[in-house]
Amino acid sequence: SSDNRDTMVDLVARTARQVFIPLTVGGGIRVVDDARRIIHSGADKVSVNTAAVHRPELITEVSQEFGAQACVLAIDAKRNSKGGWSVFTRGGRVDEGIDAIEWAARGEALGAGEILLTSMDSDGVQTGFDCALTRAVSRATRIPVIASGGGGLPAHFIEVLTDGEADAALAASIFHYGTYTVDQLKAELERAGVPVRRTA
Repeated sequence: SSDNRDTMVDLVARTARQVFIPLTVGGGIRVVDDARRIIHSGADKVSVNTAAVHRPELITEVSQEFGAQACVLAIDAKRNSKGGWSVFTRGGRVDEGIDAIEWAARGEALGAGEILLTSMDSDGVQTGFDCALTRAVSRATRIPVIASGGGGLPAHFIEVLTDGEADAALAASIFHYGTYTVDQLKAELERAGVPVRRTA
């Protein structure tokens, strides 16, 4: 939130001094100036969600200012009664009545360089990603799609990166709870023939 913007800027700056991998920051990015402060603090990219849904031109503004590679469109999607997926905002609390696949394609057209796609149905349950959702968004766009929500086992990551056609997959709980280390997961992916980036 805007009340914590100064705290976030300081956190980003301290984090950027410690990590040497691409750093993406999201949450509360409402205008280009918010993005500018975060990127100037050391982030490589910013992620936009709620503000972009309510004012889509924000995607174009961020992309034009910093380049498409620095503009990540985060999409929180949930299955609907029509058999598709709806876009949710405000931390997954508000159904915007927007088709997630169409929104992903529009986001790319507006200038997003990457999509962070979270399945709200799978998020936190660690029983596997929503490969159908990820595949649909990947086929509707030409930019990298990061699958999020549901990763609990290496097999889940292998599946979403192959059958789900994702370009990358987000891991949280399996690392936070010490179920697997980053190196262990990467080793499993390599054994399955999935290319991974190794640090020096």
